[in-house]
Amino acid sequence: MTQHEYIFIAVSIILGLAITRLLSNAAMLLRGREKISFHWSSAIWAFSIMLYILQLWWVGWGLRVLEEWQFTDFIVLVFGCSCLYGASEMVLSEPGEQGLDMFVESQRWGRLSAFFMLLYFFVGPYINIFKFNAPVLLSLVVPSIGIALMALVIGLPKHFRFWSVLFLIYSMSILLLTV
Repeated sequence: MTQHEYIFIAVSIILGLAITRLLSNAAMLLRGREKISFHWSSAIWAFSIMLYILQLWWVGWGLRVLEEWQFTDFIVLVFGCSCLYGASEMVLSEPGEQGLDMFVESQRWGRLSAFFMLLYFFVGPYINIFKFNAPVLLSLVVPSIGIALMALVIGLPKHFRFWSVLFLIYSMSILLLTV
C-alpha cells in the first residue's frame, strides 16, 4: 500500500460521510415536503457543496504522484475534508414540528455552511503551492474569490439568493480549472 492510498482512506471516509449526510438530509426533506417551504437557493447551495466534495475526491487522484507526504499534509487534507463535512451538515436543515422555510434556514444555517467553506478555501493554496509547486499568485487569487464570497454570505445573509447563484458559478469555474 502506498502512502497516498493509506492517506486517502481517511479522506475517502470523511468525504463519504459528507455525501451521505447531504443526501440523507435531502431525502428527509423530500419525505417531509408537505411541511416544507422549498427554496431554489438552498438546492443550489447544496449542489455546490456536493461539487466541492466530488472535486476534492477527484483532485485527490492527482496527488498519487507525490512520493513524500508529511504529517502536516495529512492534517491539512483531513481538515479540508472535515470542513466539507461541516458545510454539508449545515446546508440542509431537518424539518421540525412546525415545518421548515428553507430560505429562512439557509440564511441562518447557510452562514455556518459558508463559514466551513471559507475555511476549506484555505486548503487549496497549501496543496497547490507546497505539493504541486503551482504559481503562488494564481494559487492565492482563485481561492481568495471564494473566501470573499463566503464572507459576503456570512456578513450579508439577506442576499443569500444572489450569493447562492454566484457560488454555483464560482464552483463550476473551479471545476473547469481543476478537472
